[in-house]
Amino acid sequence: MSEVLSQNEIDSLLKALNSGEIDVDVMKDNEDGSIKNYDFKRPSKFSKEHLRTLELIFEHYGRLLSTNLPVYLRKNVQVSVAYSESVTFSEFSNSLGNPSVLSIIKFDPLPGDIMINLTSNLGFTMVDRMLGGPGKTIDKVRDFSEIELRIIEKILVISMQLLREPWKNVIEINPLLDRIETNPQFAQIIAPNEMIAIVTLNMKIGDVEGFMNVALPFLTIESVIDNLNTKFWFSNMTSFSEEDYNEYIAGMLRRVDVPLKCLLGKSSVTVSDFTNLSIGDIIRLDTNVESALEIYVGNIRKFTAVAGASNDKYAVKVTSVIREEE
Repeated sequence: MSEVLSQNEIDSLLKALNSGEIDVDVMKDNEDGSIKNYDFKRPSKFSKEHLRTLELIFEHYGRLLSTNLPVYLRKNVQVSVAYSESVTFSEFSNSLGNPSVLSIIKFDPLPGDIMINLTSNLGFTMVDRMLGGPGKTIDKVRDFSEIELRIIEKILVISMQLLREPWKNVIEINPLLDRIETNPQFAQIIAPNEMIAIVTLNMKIGDVEGFMNVALPFLTIESVIDNLNTKFWFSNMTSFSEEDYNEYIAGMLRRVDVPLKCLLGKSSVTVSDFTNLSIGDIIRLDTNVESALEIYVGNIRKFTAVAGASNDKYAVKVTSVIREEE
């Protein structure tokens, strides 16, 4: 029998009670029913269906992190969903270490904030990689410096913007980083007894492994909680044909910024001459104004060009394309 009776079932039950077919005392003594204890201190606001849909959303988010963060960290990054659960905010806050990287994110247009927590070893690994190190964490636990937090903030802003795509099947969001805390006591975004959904991601940067916890308060996502079911989520997924997908990828590539430089020539000078250079000095190069110049895209020699001017500015005109086989 389902938990909710239909009107016909209610009418049949009342009729049976009035006619004496069902004894009320027998029903009271029957302990084999589906009566469940309800904890008013921990109301169950997130169903298994809600948590499963959140896992699907953050599985997509994990794939985006795995493909985007290596560009900045220059290290292999693996992210996968470990588990999800529903707890009170105080239980979650008490389980966090100190220090931790706690980013408070405004989840516009939804009310309130969400929280993304990184374990400290991941934070120190990101700092080490961004500063050119091998990506090792520290052995001794200590607080993050202001400079380290600013470096981590750059990675968190990038990670936060990646939330847009996984959530677009539920609602178009505009996440905005509010602040970063390292002490859980200063990261109280809701009342301690309020319920939140926790999605825990396992993150591995090179050889360093840790957890990323995403805390989603019920009060924040209450207005879209009915959309957090797999049927609604899959029904709103946009299906791309192969041509549309290729065009989408091409459009993404066209928006990528790449460094472009033109090598005007080379010259050898003594250290003494170099240290005495001043504004207006002339350096003789090994090329002349009619020589073919080399244009580099990143560190790859890609074009040849000639020097010139355009609208009172120095410019070069591309004369040929250098193929890979060349």
